[in-house]
Amino acid sequence: METKELLFNLPPIIGLLPLIIYIVLSFKKNTHPVVNVFICVLLGAIIVKQPILQLGSVIADSMGSFLALIGFIIILGSGLGAVLSKAGVAENLVHILMDKIGINTERKAIIGTMVTSISLVTLLGTMAGANAIIAPIVIPLIAAMGITPSTLAVIFHGAGQTGLFIGPFSPPMVTLMELTGLSYGKILLYAGLPVSICMWVVTYFIARRTQKNTFGKYKFDIEEKETGKEYVASSETKKATVAFLITFLLLIAYGIAVKGGASYAILIMITVAVVTGIAAGLKIGEIVDTMFEGMSKLIWLFVMFVLFEPFLMFVEQSGAFDALFEMLQPLIVSSGQTVFALVTSLIGIFGVNGAAVAQAMLMDSLFGNMVGGLGIHMGLWAAVLLIGSQITSFAYPGGDMLGAMGLAQSKDVKSMLKLGYSIIVTLLIVVIALSIIL
Repeated sequence: METKELLFNLPPIIGLLPLIIYIVLSFKKNTHPVVNVFICVLLGAIIVKQPILQLGSVIADSMGSFLALIGFIIILGSGLGAVLSKAGVAENLVHILMDKIGINTERKAIIGTMVTSISLVTLLGTMAGANAIIAPIVIPLIAAMGITPSTLAVIFHGAGQTGLFIGPFSPPMVTLMELTGLSYGKILLYAGLPVSICMWVVTYFIARRTQKNTFGKYKFDIEEKETGKEYVASSETKKATVAFLITFLLLIAYGIAVKGGASYAILIMITVAVVTGIAAGLKIGEIVDTMFEGMSKLIWLFVMFVLFEPFLMFVEQSGAFDALFEMLQPLIVSSGQTVFALVTSLIGIFGVNGAAVAQAMLMDSLFGNMVGGLGIHMGLWAAVLLIGSQITSFAYPGGDMLGAMGLAQSKDVKSMLKLGYSIIVTLLIVVIALSIIL
């Protein structure tokens, strides 16, 4: 991309100012992510002397960007989740998974809830949406076993998040495939599975410890009669569940076989929603209305992703990324692959906050040139991007952490931070190990 002369002939490194301001704003309370990004877009435009009156056309062009595509996939996932909920499929899947495991001990209750959360997040491509569906169904079941809200919150956050790391068309995986050029299988091998397996192990043991420490201190606020309530799926729900699973799995298998890109995920979401809805006896109009209702909840995220494209473009046009690369290259070259991987992971986890996909794009914009220049293994870079962009939610009590607590009826932040930093330390060890192996 052509570098532009900056306002008042400022040095290129000043082009990082919008990025720095975005990071500062993202950590402030009572600020809206869309407003934060728009402020930085305006500042970036001023710095590179982009005419403000032409900013509308720049934003219009960004509607066709990769970030806008990811944003659309995310809101479609929310729409699909709404259809599955209305059709009763989500509730049926939860009961099937929990019944198969047979919840009769604390250990099985923890494992069953973990498996359920991971499975539904993988299928829906959204952690908050999947856990919101699961919570009212599993709480009466696990409450009877004495599981505490603190333990459930740990499970929702630690296990649920990993569902996004293994789904072939989840936003993080699609983003990693685009940024690294690796196939789904290689992303899964180098990043998705190593990160997920470590998080499963840590989450299980922290959940067991949390249960031990909080048993008798906290309990769910539910009526006693709810715990004995028996669920029976209707014939329409059973048909819709079968239709959903068959259609979803076939489309995913075909997509992997033909190496379907990000746009293929759109076909999956729409087709699965329509087939499932029809199988449940819903009319086309109902299916469409339900999808739009679900999508409307995340429309702000789509707008933010559209604005993120010109935001990054203006920073790149300033020459700031190239200037930063020149400044850091001697230090990183002399330090080697391990230090590079560790430092960039830490910067991603603690230094960049916001939507995870956007974080990955920022990290790649900041350090992507160094990856090629230093000969960093692309599998290692995929793992660094995944950890740096997705694990921020474990470092601070942000939306994902507080959302998991809210759904689990927990106010125990301390247990969540213990989980978060246990996961962070473990994954940093994984980064070091991968940097030595690859």
